[in-house]
Amino acid sequence: MNIVDPIIRAKAESWLNSNIDEKSKVEIRNLLMSGDTTELVDSFYKDLEFGTGGLRGLMGVGSNRMNVYTVAMATQGLANYLLKSFPGETIAVAITHDSRINNTLFADTTANVFTANGIHVKYFKEMRPTPMLSFAIRHFGCKSGVMVTASHNPKEYNGYKAYWEDGGQVVAPHDTNIITEVQKITSVDDVNWNKNDDLIEFIDENFDFIYLNEVKKLSLSPNEIMLERAMPVVFSPIHGASGKMVPAALKVFGFENIHVVEEQAEPNGNFPTVVYPNPEEAEALNMALELGKKVNASLVLACDPDGDRYAACVPVGNGDFELLNGNQTGSLITYYLLNKWREFGRLTGDQFMVNTIVTTELIDEICKSFGVTCYAVLTGFKNIAEVIRELEGKQTFIAGGEESYGYLVGDFVRDKDGVSACAIVAEIVAYYKSKGQTIQDVLAEIYMQFGFYKEHLISVTKKGKDGAEQIQNLMAGFRSNRPSEINGVKVSKIVDVKESKVYDMINQTESELALAKSNVIQFYLEDGSKISARPSGTEPKIKYYFSVNEKLPNKEAYRAVEKSLQERIEGLKSFFA
Repeated sequence: MNIVDPIIRAKAESWLNSNIDEKSKVEIRNLLMSGDTTELVDSFYKDLEFGTGGLRGLMGVGSNRMNVYTVAMATQGLANYLLKSFPGETIAVAITHDSRINNTLFADTTANVFTANGIHVKYFKEMRPTPMLSFAIRHFGCKSGVMVTASHNPKEYNGYKAYWEDGGQVVAPHDTNIITEVQKITSVDDVNWNKNDDLIEFIDENFDFIYLNEVKKLSLSPNEIMLERAMPVVFSPIHGASGKMVPAALKVFGFENIHVVEEQAEPNGNFPTVVYPNPEEAEALNMALELGKKVNASLVLACDPDGDRYAACVPVGNGDFELLNGNQTGSLITYYLLNKWREFGRLTGDQFMVNTIVTTELIDEICKSFGVTCYAVLTGFKNIAEVIRELEGKQTFIAGGEESYGYLVGDFVRDKDGVSACAIVAEIVAYYKSKGQTIQDVLAEIYMQFGFYKEHLISVTKKGKDGAEQIQNLMAGFRSNRPSEINGVKVSKIVDVKESKVYDMINQTESELALAKSNVIQFYLEDGSKISARPSGTEPKIKYYFSVNEKLPNKEAYRAVEKSLQERIEGLKSFFA
């Protein structure tokens, strides 16, 4: 029998002796008696922590699993922090969830613990996507909010996104302060379970119209949409929470020919038609693309289960479609918005956009040409929301996003908004279609003006405690043995975000980096390539982001340059994979 760390065993036994349900106790006993201790260790070796996406993990019994007790303990810690932060005030929080397994149970548990602590709850009567939760916090004057979701993770996962009064996910110092309060809850017996149903007020579907009215204001080309209102648009919520809201948003923009993938329209936490409910994965879009071919769609759209991420596919001829990556759609949205803002005389020098440090630098180049400031922040949309909050009333936020299919236009929401992003992308397609241009034409136009940028992401999964240690060792290796060249190309600069250092590899000098610390390291090569290595904050993965670019002399050279860039990416991948 494998020997278990006494601390881990003690933690499991403390759960066993606490006031939890009998079924959970049986599961813990089985883990303690099992000859294979891997599951016991993974379930109890640590507590779930708030990462870039909040609380997230595999469902099951234990301190490192998503269950009623970890949800309740996190909520008790958050409640305690709210009561300390707003003494003497009436505190309200907003709560909703998506379609995942146990989501109603976890959302109910969250609501009950809040009310047990005298906190009012604005509870969505039906599941709604993440952006609506963010909007509701500000609309109802809430101090916080909780979205129960694991976003695009596999079906075995669930999670808990915590928000602050600005509608953004919690950031420093609130994130660490909340963790401190949660860590004081050492037993499920420390949770106040005495719920007060009188403190719960349900948000009904009338709120949908309030949100949609704000979405409608984002439209900049109503005349062009009127001309192209009959263009076929296909949408799939991939069994998630956006099934009602995306078609509704498309309709308020003026689109009339909307086709929803029936097999994926109903919410279902088992996600029966896909391997992963992630619109970044081409496989998840198969049914939507089949319907797109059938109806000769001008655009195929999809959202992840909680509706904050979106994906867009455009026709390329012969009935085929191309999945645009998040950097491409982000660049298209940026180019379109800035052109329209300039056309309307709205660019006065006080506008700004925000991207993450692993998002394509093409967006920075586009912003620069329009005289619009583009701020770079750490990965995680909460950091974009933080900049919006800091500049509120001083400068005007146009839009911002990250490469992982997350974008936000306007500031009435403070998180990724897949609903409004779908509507904006449909408007972009309609606008250029009315001018006789395809999306490929527009991308070529952008690339000829600013450079052909191509990006690629690979994720290496390392599960469990051993996996976490392997990822730590990989990152430590990059720091202790900085490469002078990658794939035969000299490294010109290394940016170590964790150490707040910029290393000039050519001149052998170093300087300070003005960015909050995070476990990210970036390699800049002499040929303009850029590679970022970052452990995921929400999954047991290390992610490598590749970006290459070169000039595009004309449209005819598009495929040849694209092929050349892909070959460069493959060479870079071989160094890291």
